[in-house]
Amino acid sequence: MQPTLSITAEWERLDEGAPEERACFAALGILSNNHWLTEGRDGFVNRIRTAPLLSAYHLAEWLAWNWWRLRWEPRSNAPDWAFAHRMATIGEGYVWPNITIFSDGERTALISKPTTDRPGTAFRYISDYAAIMPSVVFEGAVDQFIGQVLGQLQAEHIQGSNLDRLWTELTHERRDRDATRRRKLEALLGHEPDEADPSTIERLLDDARHLGERAVEELAADHAQGGGLLTADDLRRLAESSGFAASPRDAARLAPGGLPPLRDAPAWKLGADAARALREQERLGDGPISNDRLTRLAGVETRALSEDRRGPDLSFVLDRSETESRLVLRSRWPTGRRFEIARLLADRIVASPHGRLHAATRAYTYRQKMQRSFAAELLSPFEAVDQKLAGDYSGEAQQDVAELFQVSELTIRTLLVNHHRLAREELDEDLGAAA
Repeated sequence: MQPTLSITAEWERLDEGAPEERACFAALGILSNNHWLTEGRDGFVNRIRTAPLLSAYHLAEWLAWNWWRLRWEPRSNAPDWAFAHRMATIGEGYVWPNITIFSDGERTALISKPTTDRPGTAFRYISDYAAIMPSVVFEGAVDQFIGQVLGQLQAEHIQGSNLDRLWTELTHERRDRDATRRRKLEALLGHEPDEADPSTIERLLDDARHLGERAVEELAADHAQGGGLLTADDLRRLAESSGFAASPRDAARLAPGGLPPLRDAPAWKLGADAARALREQERLGDGPISNDRLTRLAGVETRALSEDRRGPDLSFVLDRSETESRLVLRSRWPTGRRFEIARLLADRIVASPHGRLHAATRAYTYRQKMQRSFAAELLSPFEAVDQKLAGDYSGEAQQDVAELFQVSELTIRTLLVNHHRLAREELDEDLGAAA
């Protein structure tokens, strides 16, 4: 079933506050797949409400101002990330729902969590739900809601509001390809509109012409996680000094038509499906993959797994031509280097073929999550791992299986969590698994 999202507003009366606030005071509800993310207990009347009394104007203003970051910025550890992604930061004297909104570029998550029951708090939210949907569904719901708020302002004869200005500018930018590219890069870097260094944006746009637009966006998202923002020249120098010889032509490819298009599947599923398809196509069975076979699949020299030429805080392949490229690895550990080579192979197989750069970063974009899932399933197929464990999910058993498949214990533990063999303690980087 196609995921759904609606933001509803039933207008109520408010006798104080700014004209925009009075006009747009409402019973405000957020509904996804028959789950009310705004459900809570109203302390005044001692009953459950699905739509508490809030300012639809302030919510619409917050959504419009943060639209680019909500649409494109993945989870991040940046200090001000919460202000653009958590509804509770809206303020204005209201008790807002504890909903966090973020995207991996293809899919958007709305994560609702209960609020603390404190004395004197009029409304306590009780929803505990992860709504995951294609980002276009989120876009449509926001567009419809803001249109409803603007219509209410017009019906109440309120002209020239800040929301009017924000929405007019945003609508124009979304229709302008050049403006969209700039705003998207700002958001991926973790910046508000017009707050990024203009020279940085210009440099990224220039590098995109040489490396590929999507690849440069991955570098911007990695920078927001604390990574250095490498230029095209930096990458070329690192490829020469720390890279290994590789060949795009020698890397494995999947037969066409074997995978769903982006956004039609969660990143974890797309990556795992691609890995299983490659294992079947290359007749790899379900056992461990040797270093020699892995490097041949990736089209890179075998010593890439034995020589420690540490690069920057990301791994990448930079293509020079159809037959020549350089591969740089970040990890010093054999299991980490195997995982990174598998991630870069995934990027070449599944991601957009346009551009010369394939990067494996720390960001939580759709592309990076797909890579991680592919690498885990390619190197340690879940069904084989589960069969080896035979119901023993202890730390010692996980360690034994990790050594057998030459992967890290974290890789095995993540597979077990994502396939519900172990309990999930908290929401991890995988949007699809949260659902």
